[in-house]
Amino acid sequence: MVTVTANPRRWWALGALVASMLTLGFDMTILNVALPTMAAELGAGTGQQQWMADAYVVVFAALMLPAGLLGDRFGRRRMLITGLALFLAGSLVGALASDVNWVVAARAFMGVGGALVTPLALSVLPSLFGADERAKAVGIISAASALGLPLGPIIGGWLLNHFWWGSVFLVNVPMAAIGIAACVLLLPETSDPASPRVDVLSAALTATGLGALVYAIIEAPGRGWSDPLILAVFAAAAVLLTALVLRERRAERPMLDMTLLAHRGFLFNTLAATLVMFVLSGLLFVLPPYLQAVLGHDALGTGVRLLPMMGGLMLAARGAQPVVARFGGRAVVSAGLVVLAFAALLGSRTTAGSGYGFTALWLSITGVGFGFAVVPAMDGALGTLPRDRAGSGSGLLMTLRQVGAAVGIALLGSLLAGIFRDRLDVTGLPPHAAHTAGDSVVAAHLIAQKTGPGSAARLAASANDAYVHGMGVVLLVCGIAALVAALPAAVLLPRTASPAREAESGGGAMVVAAEDA
Repeated sequence: MVTVTANPRRWWALGALVASMLTLGFDMTILNVALPTMAAELGAGTGQQQWMADAYVVVFAALMLPAGLLGDRFGRRRMLITGLALFLAGSLVGALASDVNWVVAARAFMGVGGALVTPLALSVLPSLFGADERAKAVGIISAASALGLPLGPIIGGWLLNHFWWGSVFLVNVPMAAIGIAACVLLLPETSDPASPRVDVLSAALTATGLGALVYAIIEAPGRGWSDPLILAVFAAAAVLLTALVLRERRAERPMLDMTLLAHRGFLFNTLAATLVMFVLSGLLFVLPPYLQAVLGHDALGTGVRLLPMMGGLMLAARGAQPVVARFGGRAVVSAGLVVLAFAALLGSRTTAGSGYGFTALWLSITGVGFGFAVVPAMDGALGTLPRDRAGSGSGLLMTLRQVGAAVGIALLGSLLAGIFRDRLDVTGLPPHAAHTAGDSVVAAHLIAQKTGPGSAARLAASANDAYVHGMGVVLLVCGIAALVAALPAAVLLPRTASPAREAESGGGAMVVAAEDA
């Protein structure tokens, strides 16, 4: 084992990394609260809102692995600072954007920065901390990222109540600037010149393949699933992603090591974690319009009302490890998926008149299911791998989780959009107004405000009913998917990670990722 000399500034340097991860953490959820407001002020339909959310996730997923290799070869501190600078620049563009296309471009640019920051924040830890302190450092980094999730909706809601929608982007600027200054002053430079070269073609195949898949899913409800363009884009996505898999299988040192999926424990734990991200991202997309447009809460109130889910998630995440030690990873992951399914099926019973109390109940249960499913699934995925494959395994796991998030927003959002448009009663509206009202529940309420009193009440009630029905179908799909995943998890997952592997990894997947990233 290589001896790491303690860096006297290591805890200050960790503070720089915490600032970086906290910024990314609350940016993941701050936009969800802002989407209804942005939809009203920018005239964005559901599909455009999906792109505003997905542009970041698709780019992030496509570039995270090559970004980590760039840091290994050219200096992790240099690339970390570059990532924060790109994130800062994208945030400025988003704050000053005047239409939806510029917001989407800004989110994609921020995704490039996020892809650099996330893997490199962990990969610098081995050079700062010895084995006795590394687990604590990784825990602090992870806590900073997790803390951002509940902070995002609250900060976003407060900003939207007091400033314009661009403030949800502008708030990133001072945070990113602090992170850059702290990295410049406190973080030592490290690199690994022997790391694999960045495969530009594989990175391009990943980005274009995922982009084509998400585009087809988002645009299909409006154009029709049998539209020639949609079918052509689906075919192109299949060709590009197949070419990526074939290329990576032949590569001597692949960026996406597909052979890792031959490990049963890694495969089924990764599928469970990916499904959880699929459901979580879809829910965080469909919930804010329900809380704002249907229940009538302001942006800050919406952020606060998302806390039961975040609280349940963090509570379960903290308690997952002791429960796994008692009952084994297979039982806990399976139980978490069953709880998640129960919460989603319960939530599918929501009606326009249910009120927030019922929503808070199933949101809390949802968070508990998420936490007990995803934490042991991630830990179990890497716990099944040999030590020399843990770095590539963590990269593949994180990439697939982000793919699950992107597809969740695209697929569940498109399902909701199609149901909403089909059920909305636009009788008596001019064709242009009827088409605009069908774009989203926010747009329908804006159109209702411009009509007569009787028509306004009818259109608003129809919009609320259509949206809640669509959300119920989305939750039903999520619940069935979680139940379907729970069965193979209960049968096929290993009972726990191998004791030898756990001893090597120091007992946690995040530590393994930090050591070998």
